[in-house]
Amino acid sequence: MAHSVELSLDLPPRVHSAGVGVHGFAGPHDVFRLPQLWQLHLYDYSGTLEYDGFRHPVRPGYVSLVPPGTEVHFHYDTTPCRHLYAHFTLPGHGERLRVPAVQDAGADATLLSGLLRQAATACPQPSARAAAELWTALWRMTSLAGVSVNHAGPQRSVLRTAMTHIEEHLAEPLDVPDIARAVGISHTHLTRLFRKDTGHTVVGYIRHRRMKRAQHLLTASTLAIPAIAATVGIPDLQAFNKTCRKELGASPRAVRQSARQPEPADQP
Repeated sequence: MAHSVELSLDLPPRVHSAGVGVHGFAGPHDVFRLPQLWQLHLYDYSGTLEYDGFRHPVRPGYVSLVPPGTEVHFHYDTTPCRHLYAHFTLPGHGERLRVPAVQDAGADATLLSGLLRQAATACPQPSARAAAELWTALWRMTSLAGVSVNHAGPQRSVLRTAMTHIEEHLAEPLDVPDIARAVGISHTHLTRLFRKDTGHTVVGYIRHRRMKRAQHLLTASTLAIPAIAATVGIPDLQAFNKTCRKELGASPRAVRQSARQPEPADQP
């Protein structure tokens, strides 16, 4: 069974400390815990991390997460050992993300290193800058190996990948078999996942997302309606008007005008 931790990232972390840690002065083995704080380590050495009955080899470029109150054992191949670290709390209570306890950051190690160094620079006092840098690093870690939500396993990860593909290509023609190939599953399986999770067919979900983006641009921008239609992948104005009426209940012009109507004054 893979060793993982759960965390919620709907709110930014509160960084209590971040910087460069040096371990191993007392010998090749350290044991400690942080009763109230999460630990994130980005390693610059080789050794072994042990907690919750799991032993993980660590190498330069590996990253680990340890929940609060967890006793950890570090075994060092050589000493002293340097790593970037952050100690933090997570105030969020949203969806729970399951992240590997230890993973190889690979090409993202340089990016994570930069984010953690910026967080360290913004310390020692808690600051919005430190929180933003660490928050970005944590979210980046969720994408290293594909993260499942609410214990939904790899199916949810595949669905999120498909949704990301759709969001990134809304302005372009979107073909269901092409989306399925992009995420490595069959057309039928993709359709089944979308129906189960969203209640829509894939085509229906694409139409819904296009019109949500169109609604935002109609109500929040002065972009011309033909440009909005093209931006959301429906450049034919007749088709755009028809889809807008079906999804939003009004023509594009009416949607725009309704958002600009002044609110009625309170009656005395």
